[in-house]
Amino acid sequence: MGEILGIGTTHYPGLVVADEYIPASFLRIMNAPNVDPRYRDRANWQAEGLAELGDDNGLATSRRYRARMWENFRRLRAEVDAFNPDFIVIFGDDQYENFKEDIIPTFCVFGLDDELEVRPWSHGQWSKVPNAWHEAKDWTLRLHGHRDGARALTAGLIRRGVPMPYAYKLHGDLAHAFVNTVLYLDCDRRGFPHPIVPFHVNCYGSAVLSAGGAFDQLFKQVHQEAMPDPPGPSPAMCMEVGAKLAQAAADSPYRIVLMASSSWSHAFLSSAMGWVIPDHQSDRQMLEALRRADYAFWRTRTQAQAEAAGLHEMLNWWVLVGAMEELGRKPVIHDYIESQIFLSDKCFASFPAK
Repeated sequence: MGEILGIGTTHYPGLVVADEYIPASFLRIMNAPNVDPRYRDRANWQAEGLAELGDDNGLATSRRYRARMWENFRRLRAEVDAFNPDFIVIFGDDQYENFKEDIIPTFCVFGLDDELEVRPWSHGQWSKVPNAWHEAKDWTLRLHGHRDGARALTAGLIRRGVPMPYAYKLHGDLAHAFVNTVLYLDCDRRGFPHPIVPFHVNCYGSAVLSAGGAFDQLFKQVHQEAMPDPPGPSPAMCMEVGAKLAQAAADSPYRIVLMASSSWSHAFLSSAMGWVIPDHQSDRQMLEALRRADYAFWRTRTQAQAEAAGLHEMLNWWVLVGAMEELGRKPVIHDYIESQIFLSDKCFASFPAK
């Protein structure tokens, strides 16, 4: 019988850059052409945002924030190391990185090669600014896959009625949801020996193309088709898949970490909050339900409620919570962090065995 540890964390992109660059996305969104122009006047900002920005453009706040985040990642890394898994299943979302117009699956399990090299600073936006570790542009992150584990879980899901897609080759880049998670769990650069099985969730749903996997909709006029693109999975569907995955993992011979990686409500996705701050109230409701292991509350959130609050990426957590409910696990909340200039609220949790 398999042994399972549950972990909830974040892949917040702001942490990959040097401290002085972390608030840049917040300032960019505040000045986006499709955001209410009144937010360009700081007199209309909430007091919390002004306090976080301070008189140094958020530099001191960013340094404190990073220290707190690294403390949480070190705590989770210690739990993972102590558990010593055969592999880690990371629930993450592909934000128009690997999956594009030719195929956008609702879910997909990746059976990566045993050895995979990624150069996160050699291309794209992260090649243009200093990274948090001041590593060279050609620095290499060495990842390990676990193809047999991916096969076993995918087969277990299919046998349980989940028509799960799988892949052995990357169609494009490995999404930053997975890369960042490893970068942060190895924030002290000790190396990361644990193999990973990326488990893609289409968190952006019908907006994955129009938003470009992030916040393109705030900077351009989106062409509205007569029929919108298909939606992503609902919270209830994610929990059902998570439950079946837990069954497959429990029936396997492996020690497995099931890890959700995403921030909670995102400012630039939260229509209810005008696209500029996270929906703190919605996040607090989700947090309190999680604390008391009220998984029924999580299951009954509708897709419309989740998307209005900017909880798109929390579908990764919904898969994890469905698995933990199936296993009868209760969470340990290590930390919960609210913010405005860092675009999203974060939660760090674990679900240890009884």
